[in-house]
Amino acid sequence: MSNLKWWQTAVFYQIYPRSFADGNGDGIGDFKGMTEKLDYLSGLGIDALWLSPHFPSPNWDCGYDISDYCSVAPEYGTLDEFKLFLAESHKRNIRVILDLVLNHTSDEHPWFIESKSSRDNPKADWYVWVDTPPNNWQSCFDGDAWTYSPERDQYYYHYFMKQQPDLNWHNPQVKQAMWDAARFWLDLGVDGFRLDAIGTIFEDPKLTPHTVPMNLAELRRFSELAKTPREIKQKEKYWFEMFKNQYGQAGLHELMKELRAVLDEYDGDRMLVGEDDDIKYMGNGADELHLVFNFPLMRTERISPAHIRKNQKERLARLDELSLEKGWPCNTLGNHDCSRIHTRFGDKLHDAELARLNSALILTLKGTAFLYNGEEIGMTDYMLTDISQVKDTMGSWYYHTIVTEMGVHPEEAMMRTAEMTRDKNRTPMHWSAGQNAGFSPAEARTWLPVNPNYKDGVNVHDQDKNPGSLLNYYRHLIRIRKSSSALQAGEFIPLQTTAQEYFAFLRRSDNQTVLVVLNYSDKAIELDFTRTKEIKNTKLKILASSAERRTGEFPPSFKAGAFEVLIAEAIRG
Repeated sequence: MSNLKWWQTAVFYQIYPRSFADGNGDGIGDFKGMTEKLDYLSGLGIDALWLSPHFPSPNWDCGYDISDYCSVAPEYGTLDEFKLFLAESHKRNIRVILDLVLNHTSDEHPWFIESKSSRDNPKADWYVWVDTPPNNWQSCFDGDAWTYSPERDQYYYHYFMKQQPDLNWHNPQVKQAMWDAARFWLDLGVDGFRLDAIGTIFEDPKLTPHTVPMNLAELRRFSELAKTPREIKQKEKYWFEMFKNQYGQAGLHELMKELRAVLDEYDGDRMLVGEDDDIKYMGNGADELHLVFNFPLMRTERISPAHIRKNQKERLARLDELSLEKGWPCNTLGNHDCSRIHTRFGDKLHDAELARLNSALILTLKGTAFLYNGEEIGMTDYMLTDISQVKDTMGSWYYHTIVTEMGVHPEEAMMRTAEMTRDKNRTPMHWSAGQNAGFSPAEARTWLPVNPNYKDGVNVHDQDKNPGSLLNYYRHLIRIRKSSSALQAGEFIPLQTTAQEYFAFLRRSDNQTVLVVLNYSDKAIELDFTRTKEIKNTKLKILASSAERRTGEFPPSFKAGAFEVLIAEAIRG
């Protein structure tokens, strides 16, 4: 285990700064609040934090439209408060990585203001400009991908919303400026970056039009109404066809190698994780990204043993095929862009049990684990009911478009918007059962409404002292993971690979073998691993179980309870 890097054994925790902890009482999370909660994160067992953007921004896309790469948004505090947060994190042996948005800036960034001012200014070629729209490309957020700028009498390209113009990465000056921004934070001591939307950096140089017979809003509406297998297949085809010429184009690997070289200038094993699942972005295993997310694990309506098994077989095989060094897995089931795992993978009957199974899955599979703030207390999606509450401009654009252009009734439009907007999984963190869930003072108006289920025990304070709470379950699982060489560094060995109701596997290191059984069934199951060669003639010692189970050692044949999570060490002799 000693030869693994810190980011291979770490449990990462994503903080959405606006919603994590309000330290100054204005209804918005900030660095003061985050710093005050570091002891909580340390007690949870967190090794590293990923911060969603904290930079100055007009917030058309909740901070992913950056107007200054080398500062702190005033609502989050000051650069000195960031430095204090970083120092206090490091004091607790917690690493910190930042969100680095490479594809685009805000249209209020000084670079873009200068670029749009004239066709012959020094930054005229820092963005993608054309005289007339050359194709029917769509922004993935809000319609046409080409927006007119009267200052230049030209159009600029944006993969995301019009307030997020794409940088021209073919310009060496752009690369230098962005690498300088990365060095600014690395010089301060940050431990790496999560790279936002890297696949969107380059476009098809031929500007080939898409062939989908509808625009973005129409495709979203078609997707909502698709019911038959044929319609669902058509929907998936259309989404691919609409954006294939704007995504994953040539030049990305060379760019990732350049950024990796920047990080390799620094000591401390600084790292890069890409918001992508393409293992090719890891290069030869040592020259591009350190990690990419295992998003295919999330791309299912239901987490099932068959789905996990197929995912792991394909994923680990591809990681092992990298030419210089084997790749390292990176697993997660949730983040700021998708439904919370409690909601997304629940069945409305056994949500609590499934949440425990799925958290154990992420924390016992081979690879680095990423958690999203609030999942450790079972936070759920919160559906907004009024368009005035919506802060995600992708959602508000869609609402107004389908109401005004498609004649959809406002009540249905709001329901659809609440389902698709990312606001539902970005609501403030629940710290207590007090007013505003302890996120902000009672008199503050929080930036998004607080999910009222904080009053029902879905909060840190109520779960903290309850031994059977989800929070303490997470703490226990992370503690076991950190104390087990097999769970941190061991190989993954699937067992009984035709089982439909449970998922069983071994994690085996040089000095330890651990059996993990995740019973996704609502029935108890008799299991027998006595013929499994790796644990034959051993006794099992419980490390964790979500069911009532006797202590002491027992043979590798036993009954697993309904929805049980069982983690046991194989003991010889």
